Amino acid sequence: MKRLALSLTFLFAAVSVQAQYSRTQYHDTMRKLWDDHVTWTRLYIIEAEAGAPDTSLTAQRLLQNQADIGNAVADFYGRANADKLTALLRDHILTAADLVAAAKAGDQAKLATAKAHWYDNANQIAAFLNGANPKWWALPTLQSAMKTHLDQTLDEATHHLQGKYSDDIKDYEGIVNHILMMADLLTDGIVAQFPAKFTRP
Repeated sequence: MKRLALSLTFLFAAVSVQAQYSRTQYHDTMRKLWDDHVTWTRLYIIEAEAGAPDTSLTAQRLLQNQADIGNAVADFYGRANADKLTALLRDHILTAADLVAAAKAGDQAKLATAKAHWYDNANQIAAFLNGANPKWWALPTLQSAMKTHLDQTLDEATHHLQGKYSDDIKDYEGIVNHILMMADLLTDGIVAQFPAKFTRP
């Protein structure tokens, strides 16, 4: 098992994989996973605000998406690191739920605490990904991408809670465009780091 040198205090293992991946199929899979990420997040925001009876089921499906994203990188970075990514993404989602709950309740103190933790978690995700692939996933790029994702989602949730539904819909369109760019960034980095694992197309 080959070890990648990291600037962090942990090491990522590059796992030898027998199966070959189609670049096109992997690209499409990553786009679907991250599109699901923002789609289920949006559904959760809407249902949590409305107090819908299926809110908890939507939350469970959203959390499953984080495990699915971790599974998508497990063959490249190892099971332990895939699980770590899933854990970081779960924290991202659970903190977003705290934000929605605090905003709905008008609890400014809890809102500020959750927001600070949310952005800190985003930086942790960026650092973790950069540690896995420092050559192709530059830390400033990841930090900027994660911050934009959070800013956009916060705008979406705020506008929805304020009843500004037209703005809310525009926010979501921007969120989808940005998350697909992020998905492509991650795919391109994995393909560049592990070219032998991928077939053409």
